[in-house]
Amino acid sequence: MSAQRILSIQSHVVCGYVGNKASVFPLHLHGFQVDAINSVQLSNHTQYAHVKGQILKAQEVEDLYEGLKGNNVNFYDYVTTGYVGDPSFLETLARTVTDLRTKNPGIKYVCDPVMGDNGHFYVPEELLAVYQKSIVPIADVLLPNQFEAEKLSGMTINCEEDGWKVCDHLHAQGKAETVVITSGEIGGNPHEIVSLGSFNRGETRVKVCIPKIPSSFTGSGDVFAASFLIWSHKYPSEPTKNNDKHSKHNLRCTEPYL
Repeated sequence: MSAQRILSIQSHVVCGYVGNKASVFPLHLHGFQVDAINSVQLSNHTQYAHVKGQILKAQEVEDLYEGLKGNNVNFYDYVTTGYVGDPSFLETLARTVTDLRTKNPGIKYVCDPVMGDNGHFYVPEELLAVYQKSIVPIADVLLPNQFEAEKLSGMTINCEEDGWKVCDHLHAQGKAETVVITSGEIGGNPHEIVSLGSFNRGETRVKVCIPKIPSSFTGSGDVFAASFLIWSHKYPSEPTKNNDKHSKHNLRCTEPYL
């Protein structure tokens, strides 16, 4: 079997490991062939006091994709997206995914809608409307954290049942078979982070409680998204049986990174 081809559209930083620098390595390690488009090129991630670099806009991603298309190397099995810093880039990204589906109707789109965490945005807030209108309807897999899930749905998550309602809402907005709220303070235990996975458009639900590490991390969500793609590809059949296996493998991949 030939290697699965992935187009990964995420951030790039010179210093640190987030975006493509965090996710491409584990994908390569598990035998995937990854082509990377950098949505931004920054000196470091945006939580530093000083950030310098370039934020790509629509024309840049159009040029890169047209080059791939012109050489007939735009056949991919997966497209995965993360941090995007410009609304026009995100709109073009949506059109790119649609065009990729004309080349391979079976392509799977795994979207980590990176917008913010802990109650605040770290991208321009204008991106939210683009995600809601153009990205959520076309994604096969959505991997928001609690903050992002609340913003995308316009709902508030105060308990586990609220989380499942948000998952159902996101399923209903498009074609996503899988919605995972990757991390959140759901359930009232201050010593754990909760992940809620809704599979088969809500037919199967998995809750995973993760002991909270008293520190702040960057790039862990990017590793989680990559490992989710890896293990859902390796165990594609009998999703009800294997969802718990996916979760455990994801945690094993992500925890050593932290």
